[in-house]
Parts: sequence; C-alpha cells; structure tokens
Amino acid sequence: MKPDTNCLFEIADGQRGYFTAAQARSCGYSWALLSHHTGSGRLVRARRGLYRFHQYPSSPREEVLAAWLAAGSGSVVSHESALDLLDLADVIPDAIHITVSRSRRSWQAPTDVTKHTTQSVLGMGETVERDGIRVTSPARTILDVAEAGMSPDQVGLAIRQAVDRGLVTPNQLLERARERGRRVEGLVTAAVGRLSA
Repeated sequence: MKPDTNCLFEIADGQRGYFTAAQARSCGYSWALLSHHTGSGRLVRARRGLYRFHQYPSSPREEVLAAWLAAGSGSVVSHESALDLLDLADVIPDAIHITVSRSRRSWQAPTDVTKHTTQSVLGMGETVERDGIRVTSPARTILDVAEAGMSPDQVGLAIRQAVDRGLVTPNQLLERARERGRRVEGLVTAAVGRLSA
C-alpha cells in the first residue's frame, strides 16, 4: 500500500497532531518510513508507538492526549486527570490517570501515568469526550476520586460544580454511590446534603 499523507494528516489533525503507529500503518506507512521521517525531523516520536507531526502547533494538555492515545483502544482518562479536563474541583493532577480494562492490566504504564483498571465496560453514560479525549463521565469521575481517597472538601467541590453546571443530578450521584460501598456513599450523601445549605 502506498503511503497516503492526506489520510495520516486527517487522523492526526483530529488528535492535535498525534497519531499511533497502527494508525500510520492503516495509511500505508511502514515502520521504516516512520523511522525515516522521524530521523529527518518531519515527525517526532512522542512515546513508544506514538508520533506527532513536528510542524503541528502545540496545545494545552496535549501530554494527556498523548498518554491516552499511547494507552490504546478502550482506555479512558480518569480520576484527577478527568476532573481537570472536566473543569471540576481545584486539583492539579500529580500524574496522568488512565483507566484500562482488567484484561489489559499487564499494560506497562509510563512513569508519568497512573494506571487504574476496571472490570466493567465503560459504555454509554460512563464516558464523554473533552477536547478529543475520551474521559470518564462527571458522575463516574466523582465516584472514582471519592473511592480513591481524595479529600472530602475536593469531592464536595466537584459535586457542587457538577450539579450547578447541570452535568449530574444529586439523585444520580446518590444512586450510583450506593454501588461503591459505605464510605463513598457516606461521603457523597454528606456532600449532597450540603448543596442546599
């Protein structure tokens, strides 16, 4: 198959200039051709199996996009990183948080990525798209960080902001918190109770 530059650029354009080696292969680019273009400076190797057009302008949070793309199919940005992308709470993530299915638990996350696994399939209602990145939904994100031990103040702030912006209802959060155990249910119940105060 002859390399199709338009095909590759169209993929990369929707991903802020990034593309995976598999996406490049689908456009006719062999490993040798990717290596050649990387050596000439046209492409930059961002991570293992992930490249970027050198001339493409940089953008905010592109390191999150790069980590998500490198994690592969079925992965989703989650926890503190999702709170940041959803603009909920006042957290600055100390790492890029990515959730993958349990079947991919052997995936070796880079040092700047905190890997989480899930047994359930993240389907409709569990994920949203932000800036071209697949992210856990506001409700799922809040429950994930509550379960992971984020401070009650930050969880409460995330809940208040999500409810105020119409991203989730208190009843949705309360119903789903019951599935996460007593501690999470108690934390969410207390935060929801303060909404009317």
